[in-house]
Amino acid sequence: MNKNVNLGNNVIIKNERNDFMITEDLNLFLANLNVFYRKLQNYHWNIKGDDFFNIHVKLEELYDQVNSQIDEIAEHILIIEGQPLGTMKDYLNITQIEEAKNEKIESDKIFSAILKDYSTLVENATKVKEEADNEKKYATSALMDEYLQNYGKTIWMIRQKMEK
Repeated sequence: MNKNVNLGNNVIIKNERNDFMITEDLNLFLANLNVFYRKLQNYHWNIKGDDFFNIHVKLEELYDQVNSQIDEIAEHILIIEGQPLGTMKDYLNITQIEEAKNEKIESDKIFSAILKDYSTLVENATKVKEEADNEKKYATSALMDEYLQNYGKTIWMIRQKMEK
């Protein structure tokens, strides 16, 4: 039996398997990914400086990865019988990631900002993984393992790039 739980403008389905907390945290993760995607694309458009060509290409690679993750997380929420959030308004109401400004920006500022954002995504994925493990939702846990490994490598690469 499913029950609707109203969280402000968002209705989340709570089912008997008690997936409510996992779904809620996956939706936070989804919101963060969506805002992060827009942020990376904004930076891609607004990068300036001597390293424009290299960073422009790298940012596109990063936002393409995030775009795939957005789809995968939304579909995973549906697989576990939850309802993914789907509007920018929903995402902006709960995101932990700050939007980028519409202005030209140099790569050192970009990478400082996205390093912080990747750390937020690591926190999100870790929380979902821990909840999934506790609830014996191993497919969700394994999905978070993939993200944690990917984010760890990306964070390491960004730190290497930022080293002087």
